[in-house]
Amino acid sequence: MDITSANAVILLTVPLFLPVPQQLQGFSVDNIYDTEDVVVAETLMGVDGNLSGGTVFMPTPQTFTLQADSVSIDFFEGLDAAQQASARLGGPGVFPMFGVVTLTSVGKTYTMSNGILTRTKRLPDAHKVLQPRKFQVMWQTVIAVPIGAAG
Repeated sequence: MDITSANAVILLTVPLFLPVPQQLQGFSVDNIYDTEDVVVAETLMGVDGNLSGGTVFMPTPQTFTLQADSVSIDFFEGLDAAQQASARLGGPGVFPMFGVVTLTSVGKTYTMSNGILTRTKRLPDAHKVLQPRKFQVMWQTVIAVPIGAAG
């Protein structure tokens, strides 16, 4: 099995903004995206030594890192601008998105739903060359499916 991420395919759809799936392109040199650990259960131990636990629902943060000249930056900048305009006009202010990450190297597809763009770097840092930009989406659900198992 190969563990390269070079062949990752990421599609994002925002029905209220751009309902046609957009394939992200122009990833950073060493980073396509990062995710964070998510707490999936809370536990309490009683004084008698019995452990109790329960499921908690937490969003999954995913931060995409794109080169400063990535064509996919237009997607995130447009979404950010549309959300700001909507909020100023009394609209929803956030536009939920859906996503699919296909990692053929490990034979999995991850389907994400009800994502919200929560963080953006509105312009690139200007060093010797323009630096990569980051865009964070919080997902309500992330479901892993082996490639070929969904059909």
